[in-house]
Amino acid sequence: MDKIILTKPEARKIILHAAGLARRAQFGKGKEAVYKLIDQLGFVQIDTNYVVERAHHHTLAARIPDYKLEWIDELQADGRIFEFWTFATGYIPMRDFRFSLPVKASFAARRNDLTQAEVNLMRRILDRIAREGPLRARDFENDRVTKSSGWWDWRPSKVALERLHFDGRLVTTRRKDFQKVYDLPENILPGDIDTTMPTDEEFARHVIMRSLKVLGIASIKEIAWSARFVKNSVKTEILKLVDSGEVCSVAVADLKTPLYMLPEYKKKKITLSGDAFILSPFDILNVYRFRLRDFFDFDYQVECFVPKPKRKYGYFSLPVLIGDTFVARMDSKADRKQRMLIIHNIHFEDIKLTKAMIGKVCDAIQRFARFNQCETITIEKSNNKTLLKTLRNTLP
Repeated sequence: MDKIILTKPEARKIILHAAGLARRAQFGKGKEAVYKLIDQLGFVQIDTNYVVERAHHHTLAARIPDYKLEWIDELQADGRIFEFWTFATGYIPMRDFRFSLPVKASFAARRNDLTQAEVNLMRRILDRIAREGPLRARDFENDRVTKSSGWWDWRPSKVALERLHFDGRLVTTRRKDFQKVYDLPENILPGDIDTTMPTDEEFARHVIMRSLKVLGIASIKEIAWSARFVKNSVKTEILKLVDSGEVCSVAVADLKTPLYMLPEYKKKKITLSGDAFILSPFDILNVYRFRLRDFFDFDYQVECFVPKPKRKYGYFSLPVLIGDTFVARMDSKADRKQRMLIIHNIHFEDIKLTKAMIGKVCDAIQRFARFNQCETITIEKSNNKTLLKTLRNTLP
């Protein structure tokens, strides 16, 4: 099949449409729209950072008007989504459950040999959950024998629970307080879910098609990233899919990397609404830093992982997108006691913003404040004093 040649603006439209960012409410409204969006994205990353509302809720609320936090819990309770790992922990459509099995098998195979005490502890945990039902880590006695050395230094029972989760013998749900609850798969999985182990070819093809569905245009590097813990044949299978016409080979102006997309985008007419989106650092659009540079000329890094003296824009700086252009990054915190959204710094990119675009940024900030249950907004600083004054005069 002939290679498809695209300009960068054409490529950006495809990427944004695939990510559900062509317009607000691209997948409708209400709980059903949440499921449709998760099914489109294939994976919505969960993150514990609570400076503003957590990443999974943020990703969904950015796209779905009047999003309700409880909808994702209801979808999990209904057996339509489940929590597991791809390149991170996140929510996945339940119909993709069987494709989590190779990842679980890989985690089990890669694990260091366990001591008999560790094996016995895991057996006791499985037995207790079988008898008592779903349990949290806090429901097990504090079995730590040494002082904790940090965030990831879990006590033995927590380590055992996570090992059982990662190898598939336990599944997890979340409570309203974000506490993880562990249960047996047979108590959670719908009866009609396929639990057969996919072949290597099936797994590789699933990874390819899922990745292209959400990324729109992608390289082998990005496609293989979500399957990096599993020995796979992604490189081989994508060439077969190109030969069969199920995947298209793409070249984008000024980019040398071989790229791929689904055939549905060859003639699809995409119109961007020009809506403003305030995005989570863990939004699928922002996961691959080099993609933002290559396609959007936007050099972005979430700086909560950067030492404070080296931060340029702030601890939790959120990208602000209008149409196909990143116009700002907004370091924010929700003060929940004061019901105030604090914008420590809003840094505008070196582009000309029209009056209409500034209005859309203001509207997006107000929506973001309401989503974070904040009634007032305060902006501490900006690199653009004129726009800072406009925002302060406009926002409540």
